[in-house]
Amino acid sequence: MLLRFLAFAALVFALQAQESHKPNIIIILADDMGYSDVGCYGGEIATPAIDSLASGGLRLSRFHNGGMCVISRSSLLTGQYWTRAERAWKTTPLLSEQLKKNGYRTALIGKWHLDGDPMDRGFDHFFGFLGGFSDHFRGGPGYRLDRAEFRDFGADYYSTDAFTERATAFIRSTPHSQPFFLYLSYQAPHNPLQAPASEIKKYRGKYQRGWAALRADRIAKQKALGINDATNPLPTYPQYLPDWDSLSDAQRDLEELRMATYAAMVDRMDQGIAQLIATLKQQRCFDNTLILFLSDNGSDPFSVADAQMAKLHKLPGEAGSNYQPGLGWAHVNNTPWRLNKISQHAGGITTGAIVHWPQGIKGSAGRISQSRVHMIDVLPTLMQCAGAKPEIPCDGESFAALLNNETWQRENPLYFQFADNRAIRTHEWTLAAVDGGAWELYQTSSDPMETQDLAPQKPEIVEHLQNQWLTWWKQSTGKKSYQPVTTKGSPHYSPQGDRGTGVPYRPSAMPR
Repeated sequence: MLLRFLAFAALVFALQAQESHKPNIIIILADDMGYSDVGCYGGEIATPAIDSLASGGLRLSRFHNGGMCVISRSSLLTGQYWTRAERAWKTTPLLSEQLKKNGYRTALIGKWHLDGDPMDRGFDHFFGFLGGFSDHFRGGPGYRLDRAEFRDFGADYYSTDAFTERATAFIRSTPHSQPFFLYLSYQAPHNPLQAPASEIKKYRGKYQRGWAALRADRIAKQKALGINDATNPLPTYPQYLPDWDSLSDAQRDLEELRMATYAAMVDRMDQGIAQLIATLKQQRCFDNTLILFLSDNGSDPFSVADAQMAKLHKLPGEAGSNYQPGLGWAHVNNTPWRLNKISQHAGGITTGAIVHWPQGIKGSAGRISQSRVHMIDVLPTLMQCAGAKPEIPCDGESFAALLNNETWQRENPLYFQFADNRAIRTHEWTLAAVDGGAWELYQTSSDPMETQDLAPQKPEIVEHLQNQWLTWWKQSTGKKSYQPVTTKGSPHYSPQGDRGTGVPYRPSAMPR
């Protein structure tokens, strides 16, 4: 009897030891954050915690998302293009479900914004909200604590702080013998642009020089960091964006406050990530925790509620307000790329991603990879790092070789579509269309910023790539033909074309 007990105890100990060697996995997903907002990607916002992950890890400077919240999040959790994930959402095993089957304790903290209840999709714990956005200070009816409705929003509630507190509590409550998967889905800096007054004060006055000057500063810093080649041609100033000097004092004042609030939100998120890192170190699991930091799409160019906010005498930063970054600051935040959230051009679908894992990343710390990576690659990569295989075939590929400091280059094209925006990207070419317009062709290898449209000169390449995109569309959607989706009449999806076809930006003015 004693021998049997000892044998059983040894087996349990061995299984626990095996589980403990699996890396903890944390995905930190910023919401609507631009490519260049954090310091390690060229920004002036104070982000020392995020920058420390970059200096100690690997930057994936050509990481692509879907250009829109739901598209990116569905691909992130399924390993499939959203066109396929949407059709089979209920029957496709999510990353959370697959990791849970492999011994992981799982939690979603923050924004869900997908169909169903996360508690039914492999998450052991959930705190956050089900919809697309909520007031950062007051919360809303979509909030849940596990399966129960959550309404306990005190006077000091702020979503970023609450998500950080719940995330660190989850880490502390997980036994050391069990690996965990934490999906920390911050709402920052998604609208409404709201932040504590003390944080906004830190940035008030820092953006008085305007859009062109701030973008130039970020480009210079990116060149110095090695994020982008100094020889790459840069996009021209958008035709729909007025010169900063043409604005009235009242317009510049409100715009400056708008961006100061946005910066404060990113800063506060970074402070939360610093707390997360400190908790991991206190729990002695920092070295074997794989952290992936990224954003779900480019910065938001819209400002649809400005007039309503003026009538309510609400300013950016305040509870109950609902400001967005607007076209001018989206142009800055998405530096050096063209266009913005929703667009399938680079400004809409490129995120400055970071992977940090001291025990798992080989080679010199602080490396920068320009390999083309996509949201669909996250699931197969993390499953491989966890010592498991995806339960079903993925559209994505594992990029774990990059963590091992090995050469990895995607052979297959990447495909993109949302509403009347679409694109296909290969190592050599980008074919993209905005607002239902004609295809534009760019030689990605020498013109990654999409500055010179070669479609008129190379119709045979346009036709070849267009046929590839159409074949993908039919196969992934199950539809027999592609019908462009019109966005006319929707204030959120107004034409964005930056070469004369977009809607001109008319900045609001600070109320008198």
